[in-house]
Amino acid sequence: MTKLQGAPVRVIANGEEALATAAELTESFRPGAAGRDAERRLPLEELGRLSASGLLGITVPAAHGGADVPAATLAEVFRLLATADASLAQIPQSHFVYVHVLRRQGSPAQQEFFFGEVLAGRRFGNAQSEKGTRHVQDIRTRLGPQDDGSYLLTGVKHYATGALFADWIPVLARAADDGELYVAYVPRGAAGVTVLDDWDGMGQRTTASGTVRLDRVVVPADRVVPHHLTFRGPQLHGAVAQLLHAAIDAGIAAGALAEAAEFVRTRSRPWFESGLETAAEDPLLIQRFGELSVQVRAAEALLASAARTVDAAAKGLTDDTAAEASIAVAAAKVQAGAAAVETSSALFELAGTRSALDGLNLHRHWRDARTHTLHDPARWKVQHIGRYVLNGTRPPRHGLL
Repeated sequence: MTKLQGAPVRVIANGEEALATAAELTESFRPGAAGRDAERRLPLEELGRLSASGLLGITVPAAHGGADVPAATLAEVFRLLATADASLAQIPQSHFVYVHVLRRQGSPAQQEFFFGEVLAGRRFGNAQSEKGTRHVQDIRTRLGPQDDGSYLLTGVKHYATGALFADWIPVLARAADDGELYVAYVPRGAAGVTVLDDWDGMGQRTTASGTVRLDRVVVPADRVVPHHLTFRGPQLHGAVAQLLHAAIDAGIAAGALAEAAEFVRTRSRPWFESGLETAAEDPLLIQRFGELSVQVRAAEALLASAARTVDAAAKGLTDDTAAEASIAVAAAKVQAGAAAVETSSALFELAGTRSALDGLNLHRHWRDARTHTLHDPARWKVQHIGRYVLNGTRPPRHGLL
């Protein structure tokens, strides 16, 4: 074990241990989820336990002391956490994405340093999205070289999930001279870095996905990774990132369905025309629960299939295997997003009027689903799937598929 601010940090040995740890944490996080959301109480204590559990280090390569779990295990970890608290599950999504960036483009020295940080329980946030630009890939944050070999980083980032809670903030920036894409790994407390807790979304309320201001932040050369090289050949960067988003959506759907079933079994009254003693005996409700269960199971099955496809591609990465992985993940994301929105909305239809009471905060499932599924449009994923199936057109290498 290593130490995290005086607390021991476990180093998880394998996938089985990772899943068992995730299941244990999920059950401990579940009881307080509604209250944290209702009061917008940031999950600092819960994130400390997540760090200490060792889960943040499970994708570190075995050569560096990590469990190096497959994508299938990682996706299931995220799905489990999201069944309890979608905000809490969303916070480490960027952490694993930027661990993956280091696996792909980090130098040996960078990997040795940062993988050590991760195994010690240190958290990566993110600073990538920007407001007011032409589109999501129009990155205005600039990384300019200095005479001593270091860089100056300047820009403003929004929707920076995890940054407020991070030890390191990976910043997506373009080189001032040639516009190429880089990731600068910046300490949370570095001079010139300001992280604002100004996120006011209707859902995922406790992710603290606020603003990061970067005012002439000095970045040593050995903290900069050439991310543009990722997209000059077959890559799984987008597939891995999107797989985790799909897992969160699938978890939201499963969590909403489980809470709806519990409410109907224990708190709902039967409709008087049914002539039944309990709401759970109502064949109309039974039918609807069955239909929603099919949607949730389909999301979970596509998620598992997509994760296996990503793992297969990682063992033999080519243009064809990378394309198949991206398409499989796109299909899983479309289904999981639809299941999350439908199930979290149908919860009220199934549970009845009392389920809409604000004090119960059952609407957090729908608010989380509706907010998270706006991350990137499903309609474009369907387009890429259709082009691939009909014409064999591989999806683009832009990191969002």
